[in-house]
Amino acid sequence: MEKKKRGPLIIIGGAEDKEGECLILRYFLSLLQKDGPVVIIPTASQAPLEAGELYRQVFHRLGAREIHILAISTRQEAEKKVVSRRLEEAKGIFFTGGDQLRVTSLLGGTLAEEAIKKAHLRGTVIAGTSAGAAAMSEIMIVGGEGEEAPKKNTLHMAPGLGLLEGIVIDQHFAQRGRLGRLLTAVAQNPHTLGAGIDEDTALVVFAETARVIGSGTVTIVDGRHIQHTNISEQKPDEPLVLTNVLLHILPAGFGYHLEKKEVLAPSSFPATIPPGSENIDRR
Repeated sequence: MEKKKRGPLIIIGGAEDKEGECLILRYFLSLLQKDGPVVIIPTASQAPLEAGELYRQVFHRLGAREIHILAISTRQEAEKKVVSRRLEEAKGIFFTGGDQLRVTSLLGGTLAEEAIKKAHLRGTVIAGTSAGAAAMSEIMIVGGEGEEAPKKNTLHMAPGLGLLEGIVIDQHFAQRGRLGRLLTAVAQNPHTLGAGIDEDTALVVFAETARVIGSGTVTIVDGRHIQHTNISEQKPDEPLVLTNVLLHILPAGFGYHLEKKEVLAPSSFPATIPPGSENIDRR
């Protein structure tokens, strides 16, 4: 199925506003077709019922009429047809935070994962915060030290859900000093863009374009033109050598063309982003 038919992805860096204007969560709801059902998947959380209920209350307060929590905690539950049917009916799917390995290890290869991917291909809006954001990419960061110089042993990666191609996501980015580990991820996969998303900030992906909303920034790391690197030879504690890396820091309103690898100014978006989004970043 063509990429242009896929539903939007709202990739949230974590700790999004849930008590004030709730711009990111309100924007998620604004994209749903005909105010359709919202399905919350709190699988990443060690306390899924509590995490699911927190977001159920927020979405209810913001005007969502039909909300379901799928607190999938075993692979057996992920294989139930009632779960896949609920996902097929959803107009919006929301992944909470927690541990992204719980998402992929419990959902990977199941009917639930298949239903999520089919929903994305037919236009369902999918959002994820923190671990739920990290799990969206083909390759996801699952651990690693943030606040130190980039080294080979600062990073651990694993396959993600694959909803987002060609990008690796890191969250809580500025707040936890994670530039080093994102640079390491790109050094290991220079064909893949790195996107570091601050808290209360989201990268909204429509087909081949992405736009920043929220109060922070998104850091894009482009390693296609790296000239020198020792990532394949370095010892675990040896500092990383990396030259000629392209870095973009994008606040709300700016965006990025994922195919052309170009920054998009705010003036680029009125024709490509649905009505209403132009107001979401004016705080």
